[in-house]
Amino acid sequence: MGDSLSNLGEWSALLAGRHGAPGRLLGPHPLGVSGTGKPPSRRVRAFLPEACRAWVVQVTADGHRVSRPMRRTHRAGIYEAVVQLPHAAAAPPYLFRVDDRTQGIRELYDPYAFPTMLTEYDFHLLGEGRHWKSYEKLGAQLHSADGVDGVNFAVWAPNADAVSVVGDFNGWDGRTHQMHKRIPSGIWELFVPGIGVGALYKFRVHHHGTQSDRSDPYGFAAELPPRTASQVVDLGSYQWQDNAWMARRAEANALSSPQSIYEVHLGSWRRPGDDPHRWLTYADLERELVPYCVELGFTHVEFLPPTEHPLSASWGYQTIGMFAATSRFGSPQDLMSLIDAFHRAGIGVIIDWVPAHFPKDGHGLRQFDGTALYEHEDPRKGEHPDWGTLIYNYGRNEVANFLISSALFWLDRYHIDGLRVDAVASMLYLDYSRKDGEWVPNCFGGRENLEAIEFIKQFNIQVHTHFPGVLTIAEESTAWAGVSRPTYTGGLGFSLKWNMGWMNDTLRYMRHDPIHRKYHHDELTFSLIYAFHENFVLPLSHDEVVHGKGSLLDQMPGDVWQKPANLRLLYTYMWCHPGKKLLFMGGEFGQWQEWNFDESLQWHLCQHESHRGLAKAVADLNRLIRREPSLHQLDFDGRGFEWIDCHNWQDSVLAFVRRGNDPSDFLVVCCNFTPVPRHGYRLGMPAGGDYDEVFNSDSAYYGGGNVGNLSPLHAAAIPHHSRDHSVTLTLPPLGAVVLKPR
Repeated sequence: MGDSLSNLGEWSALLAGRHGAPGRLLGPHPLGVSGTGKPPSRRVRAFLPEACRAWVVQVTADGHRVSRPMRRTHRAGIYEAVVQLPHAAAAPPYLFRVDDRTQGIRELYDPYAFPTMLTEYDFHLLGEGRHWKSYEKLGAQLHSADGVDGVNFAVWAPNADAVSVVGDFNGWDGRTHQMHKRIPSGIWELFVPGIGVGALYKFRVHHHGTQSDRSDPYGFAAELPPRTASQVVDLGSYQWQDNAWMARRAEANALSSPQSIYEVHLGSWRRPGDDPHRWLTYADLERELVPYCVELGFTHVEFLPPTEHPLSASWGYQTIGMFAATSRFGSPQDLMSLIDAFHRAGIGVIIDWVPAHFPKDGHGLRQFDGTALYEHEDPRKGEHPDWGTLIYNYGRNEVANFLISSALFWLDRYHIDGLRVDAVASMLYLDYSRKDGEWVPNCFGGRENLEAIEFIKQFNIQVHTHFPGVLTIAEESTAWAGVSRPTYTGGLGFSLKWNMGWMNDTLRYMRHDPIHRKYHHDELTFSLIYAFHENFVLPLSHDEVVHGKGSLLDQMPGDVWQKPANLRLLYTYMWCHPGKKLLFMGGEFGQWQEWNFDESLQWHLCQHESHRGLAKAVADLNRLIRREPSLHQLDFDGRGFEWIDCHNWQDSVLAFVRRGNDPSDFLVVCCNFTPVPRHGYRLGMPAGGDYDEVFNSDSAYYGGGNVGNLSPLHAAAIPHHSRDHSVTLTLPPLGAVVLKPR
């Protein structure tokens, strides 16, 4: 085996597919300087385990092919030949012609004859954790080297002894494409010529005698679960048609714009009528979901995590592929087309993004290079006791870089308009869901996860710097201060925060029988004490219709008339309350059953008037907040809200004013949380004059009893509720009315 015969350990590692620097043995190696003026001679060595014979083929400048047989120097499949080659930077100097036992005669380029793609500057940025677009360098990148097309593979595994690329292009043989370790970065890299889109692959990682096949952490696509290989795709092949949307988004102020978000689980929104066990594809959803959201007037749609995940029952929250769109519903280009269609329809797209934890599946990130690479070694810091998942090590530069790069990737390559970050509270606190002795305090002895806090701030800074107009939304359930305040003022930097307190208090109140609600009046009014401390989203999310809670409609008290009336009342109160809105699918038409991720929504209910009416009410509420500046311009400013009457607990009635930037632009909202119609109800008004009833949740159009008020209602100079003018109106049972001055 030539000049390296003495190093039997290296050769043994190579033959076993466990060499950490295969380029030292394989590829072209100089033999000396030619004194004849001819190109220098080089020994070309290849490891071709399945070959019976092999030749080196050179193409001359005039296009002729010169073939030279290679000598087999080891029965395992080591072949070599001495050839004259130009200097190393020239175009690919040769190919191998191989008589293969399984594939017959074929030709292939030598992967060890090409330069690697990553630069020292890439390694520097990755080591510092500032390579924000590392998704352009790591993983499987379509690449052309010396005029030859192929794929450049790169993976971070600093503690691995050896790494190979295995795939359908090499028979999943870890010996044929052993990767170079780029020291000291810990990046393993190899350009594989001649393969392209559609190739399936994994990384075979060796560590201290163990071997595991891993999906690509930066993989852009994967096989349909339960298969787990990554797949080479071309994300640049899709031609976007949403330039106008993207330009408007960058210039708009999202915080003062109307937002009503329709939260969707793509796999169970609807199932094909001919096969309830099959998912709709991204293309099907483009045809059906987009016009549905337009019809109902939602401004945004939010997908439960569309990232690749092995277990459908996790709803996507135990994700493996932080850069891969799930293949359950189609290709990456199909998802891009769906998002593009939403944008052309004037609807933004938000996705749930999960940097809080990851599952322990063997093909994922757990002990990726044989050590705790992405997670903490200490289970008191590295494991979630509730979810059986692992926690990212946010203090490690490469891990924080990986996650922030994932966030920017979705905004860049998929034109996503917002990232809703899941389980932020679990990231902020070291003692989250842990008892004494089960967690490790920070360096100051506190319970705050300082590394996670810094990561969250850096995530928000980079997102808002690179993509102005994009929303970041925190699911954060504690009283942490400044979640949606800028980092330069000491906040975490999110655009918005889910108002879990409002959700819990309001649903608890609505579950009470109306006869008892007067004893719980403060559950409705308490939210206005802190309503403007953060930029809040009011969520009625998927979490409120699972785990035995029942559907929203079923949680309402009363009979078959009162339940939908209660829900229409809840939605009216919610849509008129300060804050942006979010509603999980099925709630808009009043699904009876609790949500099941493995079944379609109960669309057959829409044949009934009460369910159709509820959907009409949601659609009109969405149009109302779009149309009325007072319902969206000052959602996060105390100037946009004032009570008229928050003390009428005996009648369970609330009345308040919503204002826009123009103080004279206002609406009056009055809610009756009992099934008793209130005729001749006197209500203080902000100003005299005539008012129109612009919304009534009890309208017959919505399936209600049509108890309401004929326009106009005149506010006379009769003081009431500490105001100079008042009106006499009728409040519908379990209903709300919205009044607008003429």
